[in-house]
Amino acid sequence: MQKPVRTFSGSLVALVTPFASHGGVDFDMLDRLVDFHLANGTDGIVALGTTAETPTLNDGEKEAVARRVIDRAGGRIPVIVGAGSNNTQHAAELARQYEALGADGLLVVTPYYNKANKSGMRAHFETVAAATSLPVILYNVPGRTGCSISIDVLAELARVPNIVGIKEASGDISYAAQCARLVGDGFCLLSGNDDSVVPLLSLGGSGVISVLANVAPRQTHDMVASFLAGDARRARELQLSLLPLINALFIETNPVPVKKAMELIGFDCGPCRLPLGPMDAGNIETLRRQLAVLA
Repeated sequence: MQKPVRTFSGSLVALVTPFASHGGVDFDMLDRLVDFHLANGTDGIVALGTTAETPTLNDGEKEAVARRVIDRAGGRIPVIVGAGSNNTQHAAELARQYEALGADGLLVVTPYYNKANKSGMRAHFETVAAATSLPVILYNVPGRTGCSISIDVLAELARVPNIVGIKEASGDISYAAQCARLVGDGFCLLSGNDDSVVPLLSLGGSGVISVLANVAPRQTHDMVASFLAGDARRARELQLSLLPLINALFIETNPVPVKKAMELIGFDCGPCRLPLGPMDAGNIETLRRQLAVLA
């Protein structure tokens, strides 16, 4: 089976999960968010990732969110669903479940807390990939999980037919360069950091899974599209002009700032669930000032 080339590219939004006043998922707002991205150039939606507060959702809520996003998108843009867990069999079950719902791909994070050794890390991803025919994107975010996919394990996983890419969120440009050198053009290298999208694209990346795109979908799309169309200067200008806003979106733990930013631009997605608390008042003002760039 030949590996798909650049299965996913462009600006893929790491979608927030909106909560209603009663504490449950706000599905009407979720519809509005999907429509917002369809109207503003977002190239794909990633549901149930880190930004979605997935650790605080039960399995029933996860299934309902995935189903709603897939149905609302209606095949117009790809929907990738987070199927990560530090329990390998649970991740495999989620993979099967989201495939049955009609997902276009899966995002699978490294098994956090367990801190798998190399053989366990490889077997974890191979087991999840074997549970589904969907394309799988690995998610490397050691700042969140306490572990990273070693380059030699990545090279082995890249040979699995339906493991088609990696969301690289280590912030280590040297690691990203090694990824690009080893896996080649048939493997999607997606930035997981909004402040370094253009640098990763310059190494052969195909796009970004973006927090920024929640509030600036058109600008994020244009940044990636410009680079992929050969206009590196325009992409660089957008990256640098958006940097103060990007920094403000990470002034506290993600997704605390981005959910506040959504409220400030007219999408009240509710508070974060505990253990993430309210945003500091001074940081809210900083965020408010930087959102002015979108006006």
